[in-house]
Amino acid sequence: MSPSDSWGRFPRVEQRTRSLVWRSDALPKVDGPVLPHGLGRSYGDSCLNAGGTLLLTPGLDRLIDFDAATGVVRCEAGVSLDTLLRLCVPRGWFLPVTPGTKFVTVGGAIANDVHGKNHHRAGTFGRHVRRFELLRSDGSRRMCAPDENPDWFGATIGGLGLTGLITWAEVQLAPIRNPFVMQETVPFDNLDGFLRVSAESEADHDFTMSWVDCLARGKKLGRGLFYRGNFAPSQFERLPLAKSHLSHGTGLAVPMDLPGFCLNRLSVSAFNFLYYHRQRGRPSRQLVHYDPFFYPLDSVYGWNRIYGSRGFLQFQCVVPHATARDALKELLERSARGGLPSFLSVLKTFGDLPSPGWMSFPRPGFTLALDFANRGEKTWRLVEELDRVTREAGGAVYPAKDARMSPESFAAYFPQRDRFAAYIDPAFSSSFWRRVNPVSLPMPSLEGRGDSAVPPASLLALR
Repeated sequence: MSPSDSWGRFPRVEQRTRSLVWRSDALPKVDGPVLPHGLGRSYGDSCLNAGGTLLLTPGLDRLIDFDAATGVVRCEAGVSLDTLLRLCVPRGWFLPVTPGTKFVTVGGAIANDVHGKNHHRAGTFGRHVRRFELLRSDGSRRMCAPDENPDWFGATIGGLGLTGLITWAEVQLAPIRNPFVMQETVPFDNLDGFLRVSAESEADHDFTMSWVDCLARGKKLGRGLFYRGNFAPSQFERLPLAKSHLSHGTGLAVPMDLPGFCLNRLSVSAFNFLYYHRQRGRPSRQLVHYDPFFYPLDSVYGWNRIYGSRGFLQFQCVVPHATARDALKELLERSARGGLPSFLSVLKTFGDLPSPGWMSFPRPGFTLALDFANRGEKTWRLVEELDRVTREAGGAVYPAKDARMSPESFAAYFPQRDRFAAYIDPAFSSSFWRRVNPVSLPMPSLEGRGDSAVPPASLLALR
């Protein structure tokens, strides 16, 4: 076994790995539970399998078929979204839904039913999956589609890789005329300003999201910059494709773990002030390549090192429209006064298009994502408070970003968990699944990064 972690670098666990290759007849025989693993961009432990084996899927990297007339692509599950973009963008197609990084696999996008800036228009990634093949540990293969084995289709989309191995998938792409986005940036003064701009933007813009100053308080609570855009119209078709945006590592890099003192309230406050005021209070409009619009963090290689060697916890929740204003206000207030500044704070809208996945995270409302450097119990306590606010508001927390959700919270957020559990492959498991099931309550260590230590007694009282 060897130590490994997720993109959030917390927790660190011991596990084995086995690489998968093209169309093997059966899963490899190993001791203990297995879990498919793509490019490891999940932030918590949903992509980890402490004491078990990760089945590495990047070797399943073949493009099987692409119809340039209809935009239907079929590929193995280990193909990355970056690879699909290289294939489809020059031919007038784009991903129907994309998360904030293109360095995830198609199988991972299905297993987490990822969402993007266009949820109010397109829903989740799973809505655009036409079919896929599911390989089970008993050697059986199932074709899964909305009209063929629909229960297996619903259980696997958003199923965190637990129903079996997706070997290949067929996805419907979205047409574009060129690789450019007409982006508008609109400053807003507070949370009410965000809600107003968001409501105004949904009708005319395919893509919307906002950066929020997590340290603003009082009348400025929730201030930030709202980004909205559409792919550029046909008159921009002849502009040259910026090839420099199509490869990894061409921008900045974080060469080492930054010391903990670099990310503090003073430094983040200064950054937020300058970032917010660069607009000088005025909206702006510009033509940008799709890469910096959709994937700004991909240009900074190893950006997770900013948080230091102990890693970070991301808290991403969704709260319904009915309770959104009060819940978001309390979440932002608690974050601002918690003494743990969030370097990256994102707020955006989820529409009402339902996902086909039973365990999918997106649902109508607003989603807020906050990153906190791991400072031990102090960080844990703050995130537990945010979790409580979310639960009381009738919201949910994103499993793909989670490293500390309690079984009680998981049960409240995902009422179809019992239905889903019947479709889990008996040979498949994950650190996340074992943590959120009431059979046992293993939790990551705050200090030592172990996978099986329980949290301090003072935190147990918060549940």
